[in-house]
Amino acid sequence: MGWTNSHLHRFEIDGECYGDPLLLDDGLEDFHWVDSTITRISGIVPRDGGRSRFLYEYDFGDGWEHEVVFEGCLRAEKRRRYPLCVDGERCCPPDDVGGVRGYAEFLEALADPDHEEHGAYREWAGPFDPEDFDAGQASRRMRRGLPDWRRI
Repeated sequence: MGWTNSHLHRFEIDGECYGDPLLLDDGLEDFHWVDSTITRISGIVPRDGGRSRFLYEYDFGDGWEHEVVFEGCLRAEKRRRYPLCVDGERCCPPDDVGGVRGYAEFLEALADPDHEEHGAYREWAGPFDPEDFDAGQASRRMRRGLPDWRRI
C-alpha cells in the first residue's frame, strides 16, 4: 500500500512553495512554484544543522497536511546505508482513502465485520493492518525512491 506520488502535492518552506511542475501545470500556472524535482533537502535545511519546520500537503483533494520537523543532521556512520528510518508508528493510509475523515471511516469499517462497507474496503485495500510499521522496510522504500507517477 502507500501513496503513489501521483497526486498534487506541495512543500511550503519559509513562505516558498515547492512542487512538481508537471503535476502543477494543470490549471495552477497562476501560482509561483519552485521545482521540487530538482531541489535537494540539503539546500533547504539550515546550514548550521539547527531545527527547522516546513509544511507538506499531499493530494489536494484529500488534503493530507503534515508538519515536518528537521531536528538536525547526525554525522554519517561508516558502513551504514542511508537514508535510514530509525523509528515510526502505524501504516501509511491507502492512497485515495478520502483524507483524515475518509481514513477514520475506513478504519471503522475494517474493524467491524458487520459494517456495510467492511467487505468492499477489504477487497479494495487487501490485507491492511493500520498498526503495522517496520523501520527496515521504510528504509528500503526510501532508498528505492518514490514511484514515478508518469509511469504508473
